Amino acid sequence: MKLLFLFLFCVAGIISCASVAKKEILYVNLTDSSKFVLLPPQGIEQTMDMAQFLSAEVRGQNYFFNAWVKADENAIEMALFNEFGASLGELSYRNSVVQFSSAVFPKAVLQFIKPEYIIADFQLCFYDPLLLGKALKDSGLILEITDRDSRHSDSSYNDSRYGSRRILNGNELIIEIEKTGTSVKLVNHLRKYSYTLEGAFHE
Repeated sequence: MKLLFLFLFCVAGIISCASVAKKEILYVNLTDSSKFVLLPPQGIEQTMDMAQFLSAEVRGQNYFFNAWVKADENAIEMALFNEFGASLGELSYRNSVVQFSSAVFPKAVLQFIKPEYIIADFQLCFYDPLLLGKALKDSGLILEITDRDSRHSDSSYNDSRYGSRRILNGNELIIEIEKTGTSVKLVNHLRKYSYTLEGAFHE
C-alpha cells in the first residue's frame, strides 16, 4: 500500500508546478513554462474497459500495480489494486473534475497527490492525435506520430493506435510513447520517470 503513495508522491513531487486556473479548466505543466489543458473525455481514441498491469520507475525506484481502467466519452475511471487484490484507491475524471480517493491514505496525505498528471499522461497515450496535437501546439509543444509499420512521420495521424508518439519542446524530446497491441510505454525524459502498461489494447 505504501508503494502506491510513494509512486504518486514521487510523480507529484517532480512535477509539482501544476495548478488550476479555473474550476472548469484543468491543466498541468508538461514543462516549467507550458500549460497542457486536459481534454474532455470525448477525445479518447478508443474506448476501453479492461484490466491493466502497471510497472513504473521513478528516480531509480520500481513500483508495480494492478488496475481496472474504464474510459469512454463520458469519463476516465481507474481502480488500483495491490498484488493481493486489495483496493488501493480510485481515480476519476468526469465533468471537468479530477478526483482521487483512497481508504488507505488519510486526507492529509491525499492533498499532496496531483492526479491531474496521471490523467494527462493517459490522454497523451490514448487520446485522438488530432485533438492532442492541437492542445499541445496551444501549449507551445509539438506532437510527432510515427506509424508502427511504416516508421516514418505520418502527418495525417492515421493508424495512431500503434506506433510511437513523441512530444517535443522545440528540438528537445521531452516525452516518448511506444504503443503496441499489448503494451504502452511512456518515458518522460524531462521529469525522469517512465511506466509501462500491459493489457489487451488490440481488442
